[in-house]
Amino acid sequence: MIPIVTPEEMAAIDAAAPEPVEELIERACAALARTALDMLGGGYGRRVTVLAGRGNNGADGRAAAERLRRRGVRVAVVDADDAPDSLPAAHLAIDAAYGTGLRRPYAPPSPAPLLDHPSRAAPILAADIPSGVNGLTGELVGEPWMADQTVTFGALKPGLILHPGAQHCGRVTVASIGLDVSSARTHLVAADDVSAWLPVRPAEAHKWQTACWVIAGSPGMTGAAHLAATAAMRSGSGYVRLSTPGLDAGGVLAGRTAPTEAVGHPLPADDWADAIKAADQARFQAMVVGPGLGRQPSTVQSVKELAANTPLPLVVDGDGLTALGLEASDVLASRTAATVLTPHDGEYRMLTGSAPDPDRFAAARSLAAATGVHVLLKGPTTVVADPGGAALAIANGDARLATAGTGDVLAGIICGLLSAGVEPMKAAASAAWLHAQAATSRPSGGMAASDLLIALPLAWEAAIQQRAAP
Repeated sequence: MIPIVTPEEMAAIDAAAPEPVEELIERACAALARTALDMLGGGYGRRVTVLAGRGNNGADGRAAAERLRRRGVRVAVVDADDAPDSLPAAHLAIDAAYGTGLRRPYAPPSPAPLLDHPSRAAPILAADIPSGVNGLTGELVGEPWMADQTVTFGALKPGLILHPGAQHCGRVTVASIGLDVSSARTHLVAADDVSAWLPVRPAEAHKWQTACWVIAGSPGMTGAAHLAATAAMRSGSGYVRLSTPGLDAGGVLAGRTAPTEAVGHPLPADDWADAIKAADQARFQAMVVGPGLGRQPSTVQSVKELAANTPLPLVVDGDGLTALGLEASDVLASRTAATVLTPHDGEYRMLTGSAPDPDRFAAARSLAAATGVHVLLKGPTTVVADPGGAALAIANGDARLATAGTGDVLAGIICGLLSAGVEPMKAAASAAWLHAQAATSRPSGGMAASDLLIALPLAWEAAIQQRAAP
């Protein structure tokens, strides 16, 4: 996993480093200059404009300019505090104006024109973070340039992967400059991590070892239930029981999208939590409740009773989150089995009374600490947090997931992984990564949630193959 540290944490790491600041700047500028030369395709005959401010960010840019000059590059350094409206034309522009700590609005000059093609802007390389992107939240502080590449130093910063800032960073690389970032509590999940976390069925496996119970849907609204159940089957569950309160077994599985392999199990329309006996749950390893359940008072009460009393690892999604509402902490207080809440921003508000903080890592941590369970906060960058304060970021998805039903699929994937024995933090993060990977394998337009069910096994297999690669 790739460490992520806040600007405040990075300042403390810098201060604790045994090397002097000058040595750290030298290492940073070396990494910046190497990337610039790669983007230029060489040094001699090339021109670079460096927009450099005060502080260490500007020092990195100025030191990189000296290195580039020694490689035959003609470099113009422009003071960010006194920059003209137009910058010297160049083959590359380096943004070293302001770093991760900028709080005031920043209006940079127009990007440097591309030499020989003045109607186009020169490619932009950002030092640490594009100037004008808040290093903690990814919020835009002014009008930052759109970088083609960003070289960040020591570790990722939240602003590089949280939106909208992430859209201004281009390709991000982390340059190691010898800092000890082992204290990081936040990490970005990569393909290698998911590959290592995915379960492998033993040769002696049988279906009941990884059984999952999906309680979802409502009469006339069974699509969410079918999506969640199919996703669980494609994500580690050997047996899926599907219950939609108010429907008999035939009704549960009716419709074109009903999963053929799921086993329908009737529950009454009202007080259905009372009908789920301990003996019924004994053969299952995980449960998901909430997708498409509806919000009737009896449903709300049954969700609370189930969440408080089931001994199974539990995923609460959709209408299940609405049912918990502001009482979530009290309802979940007695739980000892793994629990994962999966709110989007609107559901987060229902659980807490307010929208997530722009610092989405802090928002997820706050809810996890308050409820004592794991929280997966959905968004352009998904954040998973545990009650102890550790957090993981999943940033491989895109806007293809912004369509109805994709959250139901995600809930099913998490439940499938939990049923296979994956611990909740890794199950939630792996599910989000596979979910996003499946989406990005589909055409950029016209994707529906059910398309993820087709792509999911391929995303899973690709991750497993990466584990096997030398």
